[in-house]
Amino acid sequence: MRPVLLPVVFLALAAIAAAQSRPAPDALARALQQRYQGVRDFSADFVHSYRGGVLRTQTTERGRVVIKKPGLMRWVYTAPERKEFVSDGRKVYAYIPEDRQVIVNDVPADDQATTPALFLAGRGDIARDFTAAYPPAAPSGGVTLRLTPRRQEPEYEYLDVTVDPATLQIRVLTTRDRQGGDSTLTFANLQENRGISDKEFVFRIPRGVDVITNDRTSN
Repeated sequence: MRPVLLPVVFLALAAIAAAQSRPAPDALARALQQRYQGVRDFSADFVHSYRGGVLRTQTTERGRVVIKKPGLMRWVYTAPERKEFVSDGRKVYAYIPEDRQVIVNDVPADDQATTPALFLAGRGDIARDFTAAYPPAAPSGGVTLRLTPRRQEPEYEYLDVTVDPATLQIRVLTTRDRQGGDSTLTFANLQENRGISDKEFVFRIPRGVDVITNDRTSN
């Protein structure tokens, strides 16, 4: 064997060994679902990046998220532009201060909401709603599971979930949309089961903004 081929062979053997040590994708999906059934609430800092799509855009935003099951969420974007998205379990509020308007919609029924949103808010089931596989390439430092929805979704093709191999805590969440773009949420400083109050998810409409609800505008 030529010496120059040795590194290639060792890398191939390492890849085979790593693949053999991983659980079956379906087993990992079930373990992930079971773990998150015990998470009542969590908060984290996040970086939200988007790359690709029809317009070949690339953006990066930062903020903090707080979620309490079932169905309560508050996403606060702090840079480069302040934005806020809040679900109180009945209504979803989208507020961009620069636009001076709040868009209010009803929370979708379980069979109408997108599956990633259902999972994060505790209203979905990974094993039931997805087929699981390992992607051909994945970020380092974790285990990535590719989740393809069992029913066709209009907004996305699949979801890649990267978790800590020891704790199964979610580190990265990437959604591939129908235009070929990747929307990636990277979480840090994640805390679970802190006993977050429902008051965290009360949205108070600021004065002087337009309120858009069911195609109607008021202020």
